Amino acid sequence: MRAIVIHAARDLRIEDRADPGDPGPGQVRVAMAAGGVCGSDLHYFNHGGIGDTIRLREPMILGHEVSGHVEAVGEGVDLAVGDLVAVSPSRPCGACEYCLRGQPNHCLNMRFYGSAMPFPHIQGAFRQTLIADAAQCAPAGDLSPGEAAMAEPLAVCLHAVRQAGGLVGRSVLVTGCGPIGLLTILAARRAGADRIVATDLAAFPLEMAQAAGADEVLNMAEDRDALAPFARGKGTMDVAFECSGAGPALAGAIAALRPGGTLVQLGLGGDMTVPMQALTAKELSLRGSFRFHEEFHTGVSLMRKGLIDVAPLITHTVSLDDALAAFEVAGDRSQAMKAQIAFA
Repeated sequence: MRAIVIHAARDLRIEDRADPGDPGPGQVRVAMAAGGVCGSDLHYFNHGGIGDTIRLREPMILGHEVSGHVEAVGEGVDLAVGDLVAVSPSRPCGACEYCLRGQPNHCLNMRFYGSAMPFPHIQGAFRQTLIADAAQCAPAGDLSPGEAAMAEPLAVCLHAVRQAGGLVGRSVLVTGCGPIGLLTILAARRAGADRIVATDLAAFPLEMAQAAGADEVLNMAEDRDALAPFARGKGTMDVAFECSGAGPALAGAIAALRPGGTLVQLGLGGDMTVPMQALTAKELSLRGSFRFHEEFHTGVSLMRKGLIDVAPLITHTVSLDDALAAFEVAGDRSQAMKAQIAFA
């Protein structure tokens, strides 16, 4: 089978890898159909790692936003050949301290597709054929393969919304309008948010944010003080989702939050300076949000019911042979939101 392998920064290759064989008990063999290029994939592609601590030390198959069709099932599997499934990349061990505490997204032995955090690296899912546990596979019904492959980033945002607490009737600020920002807008609205304001530095993502349902969009590159009206008094927003990983966005979000508000940090851009005095004086809650677990199947369910529509976010789809083009366009914020690779 063919797979998309990163060797070093800007060294992406389509290589032949061994066929994975037949599924064992509780497993399925999946023929990949679609895979989305994530921000972490772009970090490996552009920089050879994520930050200073997560670095490529061996060739690694990329990819963790995937869907495919069941080719074969092992004993005890309640899926049928031909079923379209969204495949969760999250594979906690189920036995460590955090798994037993009900925090599987913090598993000490996590095997998350396409991750260079451990060594040997966890090989990813950008390959033509994958053996997966049946528990990872969410039946995707009549969704398109591209929509099903959006389950992973949607799950990230559903987890973040859960971290924020109740959103019914709340005013929400979303900073950073990449795929995670837009999916957070969709998830927050579904959770009952009343007013949603979104910020970014580029026109195209803001247009997409408005189309996704943001009530107001602010271009911070054109007006660095665009958030000032929202910071009047002691702030006017109830909840902020920081999706950019940029220090100025974090500072602006803290200024815009009203006393007692909640800031949920999703963006991963390295360490940032936190305006701690403002955080303290306004009695704000700062919460991190990392990956997901059960939210994966919830996201697929919401998409299948038509309650969250991710299709407009898929702006580019290329063939496996042109995989490099997907990585190149995915980083172009003037035209791309979610770039995907079609494996079939």
